[in-house]
Amino acid sequence: MQKRKLGNSNLEVSAIGLGCMGMSMAYGPAADKSDMIYLLHKAVDMGINFFDTAEAYGPFTNESLLGEAFQSMRDKVIIATKFGFDLRDGKTGGVNSRLEHIREVAEASLMRLKTDVIDLFYQHRVDPDVPIEDVAGAVKDLITEGKVRHFGLSEAGPATIRLAHAVQPVTALQSEYSLWTRGPEEKILPVLEELGIGFVPFSPLGRGFLTGQMNADTIFDSTDFRNMLPRFTQEARMANQSLIDMLDRVAKQKSATPAQIALAWILAQKPWIVPIPGTTKLNRLEENIGAARITLTPEDLSDINIALDAIKVVGDRYPEEMEKRTGL
Repeated sequence: MQKRKLGNSNLEVSAIGLGCMGMSMAYGPAADKSDMIYLLHKAVDMGINFFDTAEAYGPFTNESLLGEAFQSMRDKVIIATKFGFDLRDGKTGGVNSRLEHIREVAEASLMRLKTDVIDLFYQHRVDPDVPIEDVAGAVKDLITEGKVRHFGLSEAGPATIRLAHAVQPVTALQSEYSLWTRGPEEKILPVLEELGIGFVPFSPLGRGFLTGQMNADTIFDSTDFRNMLPRFTQEARMANQSLIDMLDRVAKQKSATPAQIALAWILAQKPWIVPIPGTTKLNRLEENIGAARITLTPEDLSDINIALDAIKVVGDRYPEEMEKRTGL
């Protein structure tokens, strides 16, 4: 697996990482722990060294999963985790980036991850009640103490990124980005390039839709949070099928799969972009890794972009209340 540096930092990671949230929550019941430990070890064997988790995933159980899986190979992996929510009674409440809370989360995450340092510590969502300069300062203190190596932001807007970066250099921004969620292109990517900040797209496969493995008739588990997303209504999935049809055409030309083309397209945008598709299945992990070996020519990219311009994606990515949690 080829490596990429996140912006101007010295943090070098595999070109494709692994988002681990779905192992513990969101897409149906949590997967079997032993199966996921096996999958995580296979990911390392196949060249992935960049793993994404958060205290909110589970909550808490996903960090513990990674801690157990990587305890004997900590020097081989880069672990990113996050702070920024109130977690009570097993539920994710509102945002919370109070300075004392950031330190509490860091200490607890270190214990669950069975490590003495967090490689990349993201603010999970912007807290409007805490100045971002103070948040950056709190993480800077943790970096000085050797408990954190790098500072990151998630779903933050340009002004927030600039203010934080002036206090403590931001190594990476994590936000949703894919063929059907292209919002970061206009205002976010130029700021990241200017400041030398890496970009880590989550849901680069559109929460599974861009794999081409679902359609309007797909039934989700009752605990699957896609049931509440406007873009995953039956009507929206039917309307968005044209995007899959386009991906399928390109994939056949490249002897690839729609998922691989979706990931290869992201990788082709900038050399400092590292997508983190998630999966709980070994065959999907192997498929995603294969995307790093696909080269899309300028002509390929132009054809894809022309096709995208003619496709109107139907459905918001989040309900209104969830969208308000972002700092965009």
